[in-house]
Amino acid sequence: MKTYILKLGALALMLAALPGLRAQEKATVTLHADQGKNIISRHIYGQFAEHLGTCIYGGLWVGEDSDIPNTQGYRNDVLGALKELSIPNLRWPGGCFADEYHWMDGIGPRDQRPRMVNNNWGGTVEDNSFGTHEFLNLCELLGCEPYVSGNVGSGTVEEMAKWVEYMTAEDGPMAKLRKQNGREKPWKVKFFGVGNESWGCGGSMRPEFYADLYRRYSTYCRNYNGNQLFKIASGASDYDYNWTEVLMQRVGNRMNGLSLHYYTVMDWNQKGSATDFDAAEYYRTLGKCLEIEQVLQRHIGIMDKYDPDRNVALMVDEWGTWWDQEPGTIPGHLFQQNTLRDAMVAALTLNVFHKYTDRIQMANIAQIANVLQSMILTKDDRMVLTPTYHVFHMYKVHQDATYIPLDVQCERRVVRDDRIVPTLSATASRDDEGTVHISLANIDLENTCDVEIALGDVKGKSVSGIILTTRNIDDHNTFEQPDKVKPADFSDARLVKGTLKVTLPAKSIVTLSIR
Repeated sequence: MKTYILKLGALALMLAALPGLRAQEKATVTLHADQGKNIISRHIYGQFAEHLGTCIYGGLWVGEDSDIPNTQGYRNDVLGALKELSIPNLRWPGGCFADEYHWMDGIGPRDQRPRMVNNNWGGTVEDNSFGTHEFLNLCELLGCEPYVSGNVGSGTVEEMAKWVEYMTAEDGPMAKLRKQNGREKPWKVKFFGVGNESWGCGGSMRPEFYADLYRRYSTYCRNYNGNQLFKIASGASDYDYNWTEVLMQRVGNRMNGLSLHYYTVMDWNQKGSATDFDAAEYYRTLGKCLEIEQVLQRHIGIMDKYDPDRNVALMVDEWGTWWDQEPGTIPGHLFQQNTLRDAMVAALTLNVFHKYTDRIQMANIAQIANVLQSMILTKDDRMVLTPTYHVFHMYKVHQDATYIPLDVQCERRVVRDDRIVPTLSATASRDDEGTVHISLANIDLENTCDVEIALGDVKGKSVSGIILTTRNIDDHNTFEQPDKVKPADFSDARLVKGTLKVTLPAKSIVTLSIR
């Protein structure tokens, strides 16, 4: 089989190299709508905002006195763009920053808040002008659930307990302090992380030690006045299956969720450029991206052993691409550009998450603005929407929809490191109104793909679509050319006697609506 794939790939490359000639690929997709029973949690489309670079300051927050148009200090352009995404939750204040963050530094009059050095990210000065009130009020403006990461690494049990009380209690000393700071009613806080990356920047702990700490710290994260905390333990990185084993064994149902971090990085010492890469690097990146499915299967298998009823959710609360920072930017601020390659990583990853939504209840791409694989880039009073933003906008139709299992038959590529990459990725769902949405990604850089989709029990009279593609895979949006990569209407899909026939251009992502 492997020899056949290699020969087929070589043939396709030979055909693509001939002037004016492109190979036409074919693929089939079969929907099993009658098997659809799991809901794709909207929280899989979660976001992440860390005190890192200009993610918060300049990205989300400019302050009330800024010349940049704002509402209560939040950028109007960014607010509008994020509302369009229907973001379900927002994770804050980190990341690594969370385990050095002492929440009382970020309350009270802003001009009296102490300054600190952000040791994790560039050694820049943090003035704490964006704190608990600013974050939770932002979540209210966006209509999303807050996901607060508590400090286990350098904080105390008392500090964490008082923070929960400050945010969510009607009465008590911390509630009184909150009221003095201008917030009469408590906020609703659903998601609470008990530490972050405790195996690394969050304390360099062994899983056995962290498991005991989690049991202790989480005990004092109380539920006040009907606010029910969904407590999330600091989980594994990538391939550390032992961490998951130990936590499931020693913590079990004391946690509501267990986190997992997975970045699409080929080499942590030489991550590569976000915009300067060749075809081989592109396919290799997608191979690493798709490897997340094997990682998920291993972690889920361990969780199933201890929790067969799946009461503990898996939360992939950091994921995405991580490239070298852009030349000329501040070291440690992790500002990177965002091309159609990043959009492909987003689409393929979300397609995988949908398959395991009976266990995966949350995911948070890193990060929301100006850092890593962001939705938005800002510079002074200008804002750019990235190709990844457009994927999230195209895919928001899948939020809280019923997942439709499907089979995909397509050509495959063998890339460097012996990874096998299917040239077509797909996902499908049905919303409450009965509309079926199918998202397809043709990863091939050269060849169009004729796709036949057997709809089965899905009945539809019309089909419409939207496409994201561009001339070059490294195209990206800049402040000078903000619309170089943007969605367009797609009409190359037609219904023929229970079959949907689609012609996908090379390197394209399409979402179809069948009504």
